[in-house]
Amino acid sequence: MTRPFVDTVAGDPRLPDTVDLVVIGGGIIGCSAALWAVEQGLRVAVVEKGRIAGEQSSRNWGWVRRMGRAVSEYPLGIESLRLWDGLSARVGKDVGFRRSGIVYAARSDREKAWLATVEADATRFGLQTVRLDRAGLAGCFPGTQLSDTEGLMTVDDGRAEPALAAPAIARAVQAAGGAVLTGCAVRGVETKGGRVSSVITERGVIGCDAVIVAAGAWSRLFLGNLGIDIPQTRVRASVLRTAPLAGGPEHALGNGAFGIRPRMDGGYTISQRGRARVQITLDAARQIPQFLPGIWRNRHELGVTLDQSLIDGLRMPRRWSNDRETPFERCRVLDPAPQDRSVQAALRDVGKVFPALQNAQIAESWGAIIDATPDGVPIIDHAPGLPGLVIATGFSGHGFGLGPGAGQLAAELATGAGTLVDPAPFRLARFSA
Repeated sequence: MTRPFVDTVAGDPRLPDTVDLVVIGGGIIGCSAALWAVEQGLRVAVVEKGRIAGEQSSRNWGWVRRMGRAVSEYPLGIESLRLWDGLSARVGKDVGFRRSGIVYAARSDREKAWLATVEADATRFGLQTVRLDRAGLAGCFPGTQLSDTEGLMTVDDGRAEPALAAPAIARAVQAAGGAVLTGCAVRGVETKGGRVSSVITERGVIGCDAVIVAAGAWSRLFLGNLGIDIPQTRVRASVLRTAPLAGGPEHALGNGAFGIRPRMDGGYTISQRGRARVQITLDAARQIPQFLPGIWRNRHELGVTLDQSLIDGLRMPRRWSNDRETPFERCRVLDPAPQDRSVQAALRDVGKVFPALQNAQIAESWGAIIDATPDGVPIIDHAPGLPGLVIATGFSGHGFGLGPGAGQLAAELATGAGTLVDPAPFRLARFSA
């Protein structure tokens, strides 16, 4: 049984013969791309090897923010927040989006310096922020024991429910006439006249004019078999949710120790902040020259972990033919066990700050695999040398909040439409500069 809980989407029983666009990957990016395309009157198929939102799209914190991003992500974050505003009405289901405010808090000199940078970036893009001193933090979180001395709040940033959002978008795709295929791995892509003409799945062939690869942590492996090299590594994190309880914080909060978000069900999603672990694998070792500078810059927030992924990576084939079983059929859902020490430390740190959570019960905990790029910014771009194929991956833990906008941008690139934002910051070629 995989975790965490995710709203179930029943896949369509039959493959369409031909569509305009195939989206590989049933996370929030892929589903959002498909929804925009089907709303334009295009024939669309989402093809997912496992279940909708089975991996990072259901395992993230559920923050929907603009503040605190890389500068290049701000325009996309702003547009995505606008799309989140209307998403529940658009898909006909409450996905939990609330503009409930997000607060970053700082105590150390390094954290305060980062907070000043965040404030300057937010001001540059016209975001309304509120600088908080110790008294201001106490006002936002009354009755707490916060040791942080400074904070920054965006009142209109928000949150949503990862367990509900991508599944609701996928069902809206189906309701609009698109196909959603689950338990169906894509093995490869065929071309005709030098451009994409079809995808080959384990259940048959789907003819198409364009393909979006939004396969999260699997994107590098899939694209590598097509001869396309992208820099991407896997980072492991652990998250928990509590049972419903009263008296906790009303705003999402991130400081040097933890991140916490109120949930629709009355509980809280909690994780250690700045404690993600890069998985040591042979593939990660191949990419050390590209990733080492970023790891060094973020050394206070990143570590490494030696786990089963090293053995799995050695066993996993990196090349295959389209008539053979692929790695995606052998592993339908990446479901790492939560790292108990991390989960318990996060809950303990939260309990020290919020008395209401001192005796909180863990309802569920889970592991997550984040698809990361060297600069922490996603790749949303045409694939080099393969017209008709667009890459949308490497969201580095930012994909949920960016989902609606990033998916639309990928679909616009795939179909030749005008783009929501300038796609230049997300080009793959930046890594070869």
